[in-house]
Amino acid sequence: MKMPTRLALAALACTAALGTQARTTEDALLAALKQAYPGTAFDTVTATPIPHVFEVWMGDNVGFVVDTRPNYMIFGRLVDLRAMRDLTAPKLQQRSNAASPAAPTAAAIDVRQLPLADAIVTTQGKGERVLYLFTDPHCPYCRQLEPELAKIPNLRSYNFMVPFQDQALPLRIWCAPDRLAAWRSAVKGTLDGQGAPVPCTHPLDRNLALASKLGVQGTPTLFFADGSRETGLISANEIEAHLAQAASSLPSGKNLKE
Repeated sequence: MKMPTRLALAALACTAALGTQARTTEDALLAALKQAYPGTAFDTVTATPIPHVFEVWMGDNVGFVVDTRPNYMIFGRLVDLRAMRDLTAPKLQQRSNAASPAAPTAAAIDVRQLPLADAIVTTQGKGERVLYLFTDPHCPYCRQLEPELAKIPNLRSYNFMVPFQDQALPLRIWCAPDRLAAWRSAVKGTLDGQGAPVPCTHPLDRNLALASKLGVQGTPTLFFADGSRETGLISANEIEAHLAQAASSLPSGKNLKE
């Protein structure tokens, strides 16, 4: 990227700050960036949830600028830490899909390949609809997800614990006589944390490797029967919508069976 002159920077700052009444801040900032950096192919400028911070797309690349100091750009991803949701990833995927519409989405997986024996199973009703979760008992958003999952009828969920923080609590859950009861106690904060867990053969290292292979970088991450994923805390209504979409995309509208 060619360094702009002081005059170009001044024009850029003025244009971004003032613009015209007929143009939005995004339009003004995009025009200013194109004028100041003619060698860069700027596509779009979009506001973010952070005041004065804008998302700038240059082909498949994305950066972030502050409208009052647009001569600086940060490259990376914007993440909502409260929801543990990557806000940039879906847009990157959309651009990738648009460039290669015939290619399968990188976010989707083949759920038939998941090692279900390494998960804690929960069944509500007949369990005809299937959900696959990557969780950490230390994760506050995983704990908040539990009451949302409890609202969903006719659901079978496979919970792959990934010890992103430490293995002590996940080990205590997995090695408990009743894993599901131990998990529910842990997310409520009532699991006895005293003493060392009873040693047992466990899948925690395998789960970590699996999470890495699938690109799971945060918890909770939810996978549906069609292989689509959602990362972060979502509501029961949102989960229901994903379950319906997954069912409609499968043969005869049925979930995959074990």
